[in-house]
Amino acid sequence: MASVARVMSCDAKRHPWQRYLSTLFLHPSITEARHRSTEEHLQFDRHHLWHPYTSLIAPTPVLPISHARGCTLYLEDGSEMIDGMSSWWAAIWGYHQPELNRAIQNQLQDMSHIMFGGFTHRPAAELAAILILQLNADSPDHWEKLDQIFWTDSGSVAVEVALKIALQYHRGMQYNNRKTKIVSVRGGYHGDTLGAMSVCDPVNGMHTAFAGAMPQHVVFVARPPCDDSFRLGPLQQGCQGCTCQDGTENALQLAIDDLQQLLEREHETLAALILEPIVQGAGGMRFYSRRYLQRVRELCTEYDVLLICDEIATGFGRSGFSKASETPRLFASLEAGVQPDIICLGKAITGGYMTLGAVATTERISRGVSSSPPSPNHESSSVVSLPLMHGPTFMGNPLACAVAVASTNLMMEPVDGKPAWQVHVSRIEQELRSNLEPASQIPGVGDVRVRGAIGVIELKRPLDNNIIPFRCRELGVWLRPFGKLLYTMPPYIASNDELNKITNAMMQIAEENS
Repeated sequence: MASVARVMSCDAKRHPWQRYLSTLFLHPSITEARHRSTEEHLQFDRHHLWHPYTSLIAPTPVLPISHARGCTLYLEDGSEMIDGMSSWWAAIWGYHQPELNRAIQNQLQDMSHIMFGGFTHRPAAELAAILILQLNADSPDHWEKLDQIFWTDSGSVAVEVALKIALQYHRGMQYNNRKTKIVSVRGGYHGDTLGAMSVCDPVNGMHTAFAGAMPQHVVFVARPPCDDSFRLGPLQQGCQGCTCQDGTENALQLAIDDLQQLLEREHETLAALILEPIVQGAGGMRFYSRRYLQRVRELCTEYDVLLICDEIATGFGRSGFSKASETPRLFASLEAGVQPDIICLGKAITGGYMTLGAVATTERISRGVSSSPPSPNHESSSVVSLPLMHGPTFMGNPLACAVAVASTNLMMEPVDGKPAWQVHVSRIEQELRSNLEPASQIPGVGDVRVRGAIGVIELKRPLDNNIIPFRCRELGVWLRPFGKLLYTMPPYIASNDELNKITNAMMQIAEENS
C-alpha cells in the first residue's frame, strides 16, 4: 500500500510554492514533485509538459517562475523580471492585486463553481450589467444595443460561439440555409480551436500546417494597409505582410474594393465577416485605419452580412483612443465609431486572474438565433425552434465573473476626473512613443509603431526564441517576441521607470540582433 506524506510548515525564507500547512495530506508523487530541485523541476518539465507552440522533441527553453507581485516576476533562483507582456495581454493590473484577490476570496466563501445550466448567480448578472453599460454607453440612439450575453471559458471559444450565432441567425431569418460561409481578413488571428483556426490566415498565419484539414466554409479578403500615423521615425519600409508599397491610400482602396467585389458576387451565401478591429494581433501586430473598419460596417449592412468584431486582444482599452474623442470607448470597434453585430471578449476581462470569455450581440440577432428551425430542411420535429447549441462546463464560472466585475470596476474608477483605464493607457502610449522612437535609427529595424498600450519594434530578420528568454532574464525584463516582432503590452499599472526598463531592453535586443 502506497505510503502518504505530511509536509510540515516551511520556513518563511523558503519559496512561496513550498509553504504548506502541516495538516496537508499528500500523495507521494506530489511530495516528490514539490521537493525537486530547480534543475530537476526543469528536467521533468522538459520531458513531460507541452508549452504553447512548442515541440516536446526540441522544446523551447522555459524559465522557472516562483511568484509575481505588481509588474515583477520572481524566478526560483531569486532573479527578477519586469513583465512586458501582461501574461499574453491579460494581466492588466499586474499580479497579487488586492482588490482582485479580495473578489476571489469573497466569492470562495459562497461557491467556486456551479453549472450555469438551470442556475444563475449574482456575479454573472453583475458582470453582464457593467459590460452592457460599457458596450452601449454614449452610443448613437440609432444603434441597436449589444445587450445579449453568452459566457464562454476562453477567447477562442467565444469566437466559436460567435460563428455559431451568425450561422444559426440566418437559419432563423426566413429559413435562409444558403448563408453558410464566413468572410475573414488575411493576416487575422482568432484562436487555436478548430473553428477559430478556420478563420485565421491560411497562408501566412500560425495554422498553415492545417490548411488542408480546415472546414471549407471561409472566404478570405485582402488585409488593409497599416495606418502610417502610428509609425515612429523616418522609416517607411512597412511591416510584415505590408500591402502599401504603392501608397497607403491606394492600398486602402484596393482592400475595400476586394471586399466589395466579394460581397457583390457572393453575398447570398455569406453569413458573417470576422475581423480584429483596428489591430491585427498575432497576425503581425499591425495597426490599420478606422476608415477601413467603417467601410466594412457599411458594406456588411448593405449586403446583409453580420459583422463579428474579435476584441479579445484589443478590448478593455488596450488599443487606445483618439485624443479627439469626447467619450473614449473601452473597445476598439466602438472607439472607431463602428457597432458590430457580434463582439467577442476575453483575455483582460478578468484582469488576467482566470480564464473567461464573452460574446455580446443584439436582441435582433438573439431572436433570429432562437427562431432557427431544428433541422436545416425544416423537417417536422417536436422541437419548435433550435436553442443556441453551446454550453461550456465552466460557463459563467462564479469566481471568474466575480474577479471580472472587480477588474472592470477598477477600469472605471475615477482618476483625476477620468476613468482609470484612460489615464493609464494614455500615459503608457506617451512613454512608449517617446522611448521607442530612437529604435527607428537602428540598422536592423524595419518598422517601429505604437498604438495605445502596444509598442512594436519590427526587425528585418526573425529573432531566436531559444536565446531571447535568457537574454531577457539578463536584462531583467520579460518579452515574448515572435518572428521578426519584438513588442510589449505592459500591465496598465507599470510605472514610468518600469516602462523605461522594458523599452531599454527592447532597444538593446534590437541592436544586438541587427
